[in-house]
Amino acid sequence: MTRFIDDHKQEYGVEPMCALLPIAPSTYYASKSRPLSERALADRELEREIQRIYDENYQVYGVRKVWKQLAREGKPVARCTVARLMRTLGLQGVIRGKTWKTTKPDTSSPRPADLVDRQFTVAAPNRLWVADLTYVRTWQGMTYAAFVMDAYSRRILGWQTSTTLRTDLALDALEMALWTRRKEDVTSVIHHSDRGVQYLSIRYTERLAEAGAVTSVGSRGDSYDNALAESIIGLYKTELIRKRGPWRNLDDVEFATLEWVDWFNHRRLFETIGHIPPAELEEMFYREQVSAEEAGLKQLSLH
Repeated sequence: MTRFIDDHKQEYGVEPMCALLPIAPSTYYASKSRPLSERALADRELEREIQRIYDENYQVYGVRKVWKQLAREGKPVARCTVARLMRTLGLQGVIRGKTWKTTKPDTSSPRPADLVDRQFTVAAPNRLWVADLTYVRTWQGMTYAAFVMDAYSRRILGWQTSTTLRTDLALDALEMALWTRRKEDVTSVIHHSDRGVQYLSIRYTERLAEAGAVTSVGSRGDSYDNALAESIIGLYKTELIRKRGPWRNLDDVEFATLEWVDWFNHRRLFETIGHIPPAELEEMFYREQVSAEEAGLKQLSLH
């Protein structure tokens, strides 16, 4: 209560607020003259850390992610304490809104088989990529953003922005994804998308075939066909586009998307993969793979 008075006394004055609140002016002034308790001092320090984490992560983290990030930094604290201090600071996690379909289904072209059947769990990177695109309103008109993501880690491998929905938008995102994985074997990776015309175009499917990828397209024509890609795009819209808008033009959206993708891949905690960033999960996978291979070679050398 004293903190509320501190925050608003310049605007309303101490005595008028005390007249409305269950606290006497003398009690308020006495509390200000007393030294802070150990708990109050600890709360002040923890509040600074909570505010820092909140600000460094696009101001989208709720209690769980702030609590997890504190633990990652070697600052274990009770989750209820984080919740209490975030309420005191007036901080709350972002709430996701409704997503809208951007791709237009192509009902005239032959459609590849649905090899995923809404099962997006895979055991390793480069087994399944998912792709989708969305729109961003700017003062100069509509802008579009396309993404290609790895289903194992949720890592965004490629992205592109444009003022048109032509095939080049999706194709440029695919090219970036292939470049990102240029040192890895992506032959036989399943590339899954919805039935948008961009993904069924001849140029796009030919590029997938050239890279050795296998094309998969959702069969039922609703949002669940490509749920993982739409979920990540929903985060993009919630954490960046709606929170940081309005947007002036394509350049603003492109630069902000570049920064967000870097944060998303390397620092954002992802609950479904164990509250770690996507890039960290991939690093863990490859370290374990190398360790297993070394252990296997060691066993062979003993025989």
